[in-house]
Amino acid sequence: MNEDRVRLEPGWKSRLASEFDAPYMQALREFLIAEKRAGKTIFPASANIFAALDATPFDQVKVVVLGQDPYHGPGQAHGLCFSVLPGVPVPPSLENIYAEQQRDLGIPRPDHGWLMPWARQGVLLLNAVLTVERGLAGSHQGKGWERFTDAVVARLNEEREGLVFLLWGSYAQAKGKAIDARRHTVLKAPHPSPLSAYRGFIGCGHFSTANARLEARGLAPIDWRLPPRSQLPLP
Repeated sequence: MNEDRVRLEPGWKSRLASEFDAPYMQALREFLIAEKRAGKTIFPASANIFAALDATPFDQVKVVVLGQDPYHGPGQAHGLCFSVLPGVPVPPSLENIYAEQQRDLGIPRPDHGWLMPWARQGVLLLNAVLTVERGLAGSHQGKGWERFTDAVVARLNEEREGLVFLLWGSYAQAKGKAIDARRHTVLKAPHPSPLSAYRGFIGCGHFSTANARLEARGLAPIDWRLPPRSQLPLP
């Protein structure tokens, strides 16, 4: 995969240059090209594959949310885990995230699912796998993306201190097992999906805890409130 063609924040680009040059990324690029040539629709659009990293510069990351793979429905995925563009119905997992924020922080449920305002405050919304075939959840797992995003987590773990990692569900917790909990805050809970949200995600208090940890380090907390859709800039 040619790093020169990738739209990516410079801090991330310099740290991930060796990954883009690695044989596994070349194989991943060839896989994606072959899938498109076969007439398959891949989400998100090519320009948004690395949107999470581009939206949250390396030096500005405060909180990391690890997702699994992009939404596989038309118009949903745009590169930030759990997020959808304004006007797209809010998916069930994000509805439960909003429910926990309302319980934890008293934040009213927003009328959209666009989480870019979080990303711009330092919340890295990173999926473990960055692409998916339309209609087939998990279809691009095991193709190389996991190695790439492991490198992302490793760079944060090694070069930053005092980050807050929100690991929701067994998949995210397995991916985050190498995070040094002596240097970072690692918060774990069940996944916010309808199947597991009421087994411990609702009631986890991660949003207030994350802000308390940031403030204890002298950092500004995350404003988890989202502006109403009518006030959003164009994505």
